[in-house]
Amino acid sequence: AADRHLELQPDLRPDDIETRSAEILAARDALWAVRRDRLRTAAAVADLAGRDATPAAVAGYLSVQQALSAIDRMEVRGRDSAGIHVFVWQHGLDLDDPAVRPLLARRSADPLFQNGSVRVAGGCLSFVYKAAAEIGELGDNVKALRAAVEADELLRLAVSNAQARASVIGHTRWASVGIISEPNCHPVNGEQSEQGAGSPYTVAVLNGDVDNHADIKVTHGLRIPGPITTDAKVIPAVMAVQSAATSGDVAEAFRRTVAEFEGSVAIAAQSADRPDEVYLALRGSGQALYVGLGDDLFIVASEPYGVVEETDRYVRLDGEARSEE
Repeated sequence: AADRHLELQPDLRPDDIETRSAEILAARDALWAVRRDRLRTAAAVADLAGRDATPAAVAGYLSVQQALSAIDRMEVRGRDSAGIHVFVWQHGLDLDDPAVRPLLARRSADPLFQNGSVRVAGGCLSFVYKAAAEIGELGDNVKALRAAVEADELLRLAVSNAQARASVIGHTRWASVGIISEPNCHPVNGEQSEQGAGSPYTVAVLNGDVDNHADIKVTHGLRIPGPITTDAKVIPAVMAVQSAATSGDVAEAFRRTVAEFEGSVAIAAQSADRPDEVYLALRGSGQALYVGLGDDLFIVASEPYGVVEETDRYVRLDGEARSEE
């Protein structure tokens, strides 16, 4: 209607035409966002959260949906595998409760941290969902991840507590180091062979290549299970070692970890000691990280189209700049 109204006013000045055209374009963008993004997101969250979900559960599943949607948009860069990791804290669960203990026991014993694995790390529960396949179609991985999340009763219990909070990191990758498999699928955690979740507990995802990952394994004496051959594994493993060396200073541990790497990398990492924080790093050339600035969130992706569903305002990290503050 606004378009038609504008066409019926041939005597408008060019500046007025430009102004009104910009207003119409903004309205179109808003309508697109509501019809194609917001309503779709609301329906997807409702499917994940189920009926009578608490506000905390809705917030947690919204974070999951935002991550899955971003992966869906970026999967054109590589669809051989995808995964998300969810930290939940303030969950209020009694882990010795007979209703909870069986759900936890059968999922905490996999040393390869494959799909559906769970860890107890301090006050956090660590959930991971993974899909890996050499052959398939775009969208298959996210469908598998979504189905696994929706079916997870332990996650549902954890996020349903009124005080529960959740944070999510995820990844879709084109396998470059290591075979295409669930053990190699990101996110990976910092556990080593014959080592439980313990503290500090870390998780990470990687774009690019850590060229000296083999040397780093030797330098730190990392004991990584044989089936895990991705170079990404050294990130959380060394971060855990450095966290212990720095008396729990997670930011310094992350800085020291990334400083050891050679190659081109974009990294996101988390620690159960600070689950509400995500640590980001760029090193070398060829990778990127964009931080979307929403009204009530930050969302990070390796391409702008990973953040545009949530916000049209974002900044690109500069891995070479030095802060003066």
